[in-house]
Amino acid sequence: MAKVFLLPIFLCLLWTLFLHFNGVPIKQGKKGFIYIIAISATVILSLGLLLWVTAEQNIRN
Repeated sequence: MAKVFLLPIFLCLLWTLFLHFNGVPIKQGKKGFIYIIAISATVILSLGLLLWVTAEQNIRN
């Protein structure tokens, strides 16, 4: 689960490289960073919730 927290950092790095190679200023690509962080946060929170919900089942067995 800890590796999932590296996902937004990796995606933001890729987005920065994409912007750089295409000559787009970082300020203009700001919306892409917001989307990356929002989607990654949703995925991380969803997986965390699933782990929390199913953790009790693992203890019982």
